[in-house]
Amino acid sequence: MKLSNKVAQLTAIIEPAVAACDVALWGVEFSPQGGRSLMRIYIEALPEDKAFGKQVTIEDCAAVTHQVSGVLEVHDPIAGEFILEVSSPGLDRAFFSVEQLQDYIGQTVSLRLIKAVGSDSSKRRKVTGKLEQIGDKQLTVVIPEGDVFTIAFDNIDKANLVYQEGR
Repeated sequence: MKLSNKVAQLTAIIEPAVAACDVALWGVEFSPQGGRSLMRIYIEALPEDKAFGKQVTIEDCAAVTHQVSGVLEVHDPIAGEFILEVSSPGLDRAFFSVEQLQDYIGQTVSLRLIKAVGSDSSKRRKVTGKLEQIGDKQLTVVIPEGDVFTIAFDNIDKANLVYQEGR
C-alpha cells in the first residue's frame, strides 16, 4: 500500500481542494496510459458527518471534480491529456493506508502481496480472510480454512474490503 511518488505528489496537490468541498480524500489512483492517463479520486464523508449517516452524493463528486480540475490546471502535474474520475470508495473499497484498515477489524479483506507468505505447502500471494488485528508493522488475517497469516505492511501491494451482505 505504498504510494508511488506521483500519487503522493498528486495527493498533496488535491487534498486541500477536496477538503474545501466538505468531504475527505480517501485515496488517489493514477494510471499513466500513453497519451491519455487516468486519475481516479475516491472521496468519503467527513467522520463527523458519517456519524449522522451522511454519505457521498453525486453532487459531492461533481463539486470535487470542478474544484480539483481547477487546481490541476494551475499546477499542471500531469503531462498530456488525462481523464479525471471522482467517486466514493464503494462497498468493496480499496485501502490506501494501514490507518484506513483500523475501522474494519473483524471484517473480510482481500490482500494482494508483493512476496508470498505461508508454509511451503500453502504459499500464496493473495490472502482473503477476516482481519483479526493490526500491530505496529504487521496485520493478522484468518482465512476461512482456519489458517492464520501475519503479513508485514510493506508486503501489501493492494488491499480491499470484501463486501458481505448484512454488514
